[in-house]
Amino acid sequence: MTANTRTDAHGVDLDDVGTNDSPNPSFTDLVASRLSRRHLFGLGVGTAGTALLQACGGGSGGGGAAFPILPPAPAPAPAPAPSPAPMKLGFNAVAKSLADVVTVPAGYTASVLYRLGDPIAAGVAPYKNDGTDDPATYDRRAGDHHDGMTFFGMNAANKWDAANASRGLLVMNHEAITPLFLHPNGQTALNPVYSNATGTSLVDGQRNVPDEVLREFYLHGVSVIEVNKSGNSWSYKQDSSFNRRVHTLTEMQFSGPAAKTDYLKTKYSTDGSKTRGTLNNCANGTTPWGTYLTCEENWAGYFRRIAGDTNDDKNRTLKELKSFSRYGVAGTGRELWATVAGGDDIHARWNTEVVGATATDDYRNGHNTYGWVVEIDPFNPTSTPKKRTALGRFGHEGACLGPVVVGKPLVWYMGDDSRNEYIYKFVSTKNWDAADIGGGMASGDKYMDDGRLYVAKFNADGTGVWLELKLGVNGITSSNSTYAFADAADVVTNARLAADAAGATKMDRPEWAAVNPKTGDVYVTLTNTSASARPIGSTDAANPRFYDDKTTANKSQKGNPNGHIVRFADDNADPTALSFKWDVYLFGARATASADVNLSQLTADNDLSSPDGMWFSQAAPGLLWLETDDGAYTDVTNCMLLAALPGKVGDGGAKAITNVDGTTTRTQNTFVGKAPGTEGLRRFLVGPADCEITGIAESGDGRALFVNIQHPGEGTGRADITDPTKFLSHWPQGGSARPRSATVVITKNDGGLIGL
Repeated sequence: MTANTRTDAHGVDLDDVGTNDSPNPSFTDLVASRLSRRHLFGLGVGTAGTALLQACGGGSGGGGAAFPILPPAPAPAPAPAPSPAPMKLGFNAVAKSLADVVTVPAGYTASVLYRLGDPIAAGVAPYKNDGTDDPATYDRRAGDHHDGMTFFGMNAANKWDAANASRGLLVMNHEAITPLFLHPNGQTALNPVYSNATGTSLVDGQRNVPDEVLREFYLHGVSVIEVNKSGNSWSYKQDSSFNRRVHTLTEMQFSGPAAKTDYLKTKYSTDGSKTRGTLNNCANGTTPWGTYLTCEENWAGYFRRIAGDTNDDKNRTLKELKSFSRYGVAGTGRELWATVAGGDDIHARWNTEVVGATATDDYRNGHNTYGWVVEIDPFNPTSTPKKRTALGRFGHEGACLGPVVVGKPLVWYMGDDSRNEYIYKFVSTKNWDAADIGGGMASGDKYMDDGRLYVAKFNADGTGVWLELKLGVNGITSSNSTYAFADAADVVTNARLAADAAGATKMDRPEWAAVNPKTGDVYVTLTNTSASARPIGSTDAANPRFYDDKTTANKSQKGNPNGHIVRFADDNADPTALSFKWDVYLFGARATASADVNLSQLTADNDLSSPDGMWFSQAAPGLLWLETDDGAYTDVTNCMLLAALPGKVGDGGAKAITNVDGTTTRTQNTFVGKAPGTEGLRRFLVGPADCEITGIAESGDGRALFVNIQHPGEGTGRADITDPTKFLSHWPQGGSARPRSATVVITKNDGGLIGL
């Protein structure tokens, strides 16, 4: 996700607000159930058995040959092999910092690899970084706001080789943009209205420079670049035939239940079979056949639909109005793309109001064409990406691949990144056949277009169930009083409403998911929440804290501003199981916080706030990387990357904590995972000023770690664009340069595995 810097109502990121007004219980409503330590942990968790798991959102090859693809388990061996030596973190913790630099431990080197605007085709000039580069070249330049990514190893025959240590395709998302630094003086508009006095965001007016908008169209989406190691250094190959940008103008096909239905018909695609573009691509995922999954998160805010517009409302059904409300499609549209004069279709498509005679004469369904998981084949630059509608439409943070076992279904875990939203999983109908490795988009057709979509319901006793989202079950019927579901396409297009009907558990901003290859546990980051979203009287076992995280300037920050990480284990270590057990792995906190806040006993070497990105190494199974996207602890430190060696569900104990809000106190029972200590959690990197640390991948041998630095200096005010001394960051170029999102590659000076 992108940290919110907008303060206007329709410019605020929806993940910070939430649009779930369903009566479904949160954990809060389940506290009447008796919490039983025996019930939570006494039933056993199980192990991963014979299947190793794909660590999501990054990787060394996209989720296939980076780990064994195994047949069903054979009979147990007569005697177990000796246990390997325990893994240990092998670096000294990096101190917290507010410096405008990237800091890594002694013995490591961080080098800038790929920056906003860098050319990825022959003949494209170096980026000037002053807002004057030709807009027509931006489809062959690095996008902005680098985010989730995967390294796909590639051999000399240009085929997928997950273990390759020196050559590969690095595929990454470009979530959003920092408009101020993209044009000579920020965005140009007639009658502009800004979000605040500093003019951080343009929220109303009319965009009147089409070339500026064209730049912005190209800077969203995905990059595919070839990277190579020479000696001890890495670089990207500017003229590689594999280099590619996928952006808001790239044609996409629909597949799965919603394809070629009325929900997706537009002026551009009168049969609902295709659309243009992808945007707000946050976290990502992989497939075992070697393709990339990019996930559309805060897409709703880009579409124009003025709230209370009675002219449009009278042309809408009650179902349409409910869907608009549930997904937060309202306002002038982020970046105001629909306002460009002249009626050009590439701008008009962002207006989701009724302006034509039928749905094929306008873009009244344009919003339905976003909010999906998109599959891209990085090894075929001419292939058409596909939006896989069977995985549901919501604010996709990522799509985390679970165990891959021959003869068993494939599973992806997904978070919907907004307060009070849900955790989902998709289970393929077809069983995995390793012969499909390298099958490209055809393999995606086989495994991702037909399956079962589930949403999680968490019980207060430490158990949970997966509820199927299917027409005719779990309240998802044509007689539902809130939303009458018509068919399978309606269910996946309005997956949030289906999850409401099923009775899913409202969660606090489910973001990245990651699967521990040693235990099978699934981890989900819950970045933070506010006092208004969860007041002191609404804490519960899984969201147990209410506190005031006062800054060094004594500013109050009430609620759970530092966030936490939950984890669960599907029963019998079977990802297709319909039940699971859960606990809390880690709580973000200042090291100086009280024991009832700092429940994980963090110290100066590992305290953190707002966990977001998260990924398990494949080269070093069991090594977890945590990234932060924080606005609460930034009085003390910039965002960071930490290395962790987590245990398993149930390794901690029950605890009663006392929450305080002024004169109000409340005791809350919870389960706290084993305190990691500095042996199990340690700060590895601190980023430059005003940035987010996000996106992570490794080379096939685990000796190069790729990390994205997003939006340094994004809070710089519009009035300061002519005075570089007032920029909040100059990273990575330094001097008086405008800041740029960028990928860094980290290596160990002795050539060893990163982090160990």
